[in-house]
Amino acid sequence: MIDPPRLRGGRALRSTALAGGLFLFASGIVLQLESGLGLGPWDVLNQGVDEHTVLSFGAANVVVALCVLVLAWALGGRIGPGTVANAILIGLFVDLLGALDGIAALSERSVVSRSVLLAAGILLVGLGTALYIGAAYGAGPRDSLMLVGARRTGVRIGVVRAVLEMAVAVVGLALGGTVGIGTLVFALGVGPAVELGFGVLGRLGFATPPTVAASTIAPR
Repeated sequence: MIDPPRLRGGRALRSTALAGGLFLFASGIVLQLESGLGLGPWDVLNQGVDEHTVLSFGAANVVVALCVLVLAWALGGRIGPGTVANAILIGLFVDLLGALDGIAALSERSVVSRSVLLAAGILLVGLGTALYIGAAYGAGPRDSLMLVGARRTGVRIGVVRAVLEMAVAVVGLALGGTVGIGTLVFALGVGPAVELGFGVLGRLGFATPPTVAASTIAPR
C-alpha cells in the first residue's frame, strides 16, 4: 500500500498544518450539517447522541471520538498527538463555528445553494484530512480503529471501513440522526476529495511524493 504524502518542514510547520487541517475538517462538517441534505455516517451518530443527551453537536463529536480513541488503543492501535488533537479539536471547532452569526441561516437557503454547501463541505473535509494526515502526528481515532480492526481480523481495510461506516450510520439513524442523499454523497466523495487534497499539496510543493517509506512518515 502506498503511504500518504508527508508535509515538508519542521515540527512547527507540521503542527500548524495539523491545527489548520482540523479546523478545515470542522468547517466542512458545519457546512454539511447546515446543508440539511444528510451527514456523514459518524456525524449521523454524533447528531443522534446530541438529540438524546445534554451535549451539543460539537461536544458529542468530542465524546464519541474519545470513546473510539480508547477502544482503538485498547485493541492495540497506535495513538499519536495528532490522534488526541483530532478527537478534541474538531468538536470544539464545530461548536465555535456553529455559534457564529449567519451560520444557522445557511440552512434556510434553496436546495441548489445547500447542494453547493454540501459539495464545499466535502472538499473542505478532504483538504483538512490531507493536511492533518500529512502532518504525520498520528491518524484520527476512527482511522486508528479502522487500521487496528483490519490488522486483527485480517480483512481488507476498505471492507473494515465500510462495515464501521454502515454500523455507525445505522446506530445514528436509530438515535435520530439525519440520513439523506448527502450521507451517500459524502461516503462516495470523501475519498476522492482527500486524494484531491493530497494532489493540491503536492503540486504546490508542500508535501513529499506518496511513495515515501513508512518509517519516514511515522508519528514523532
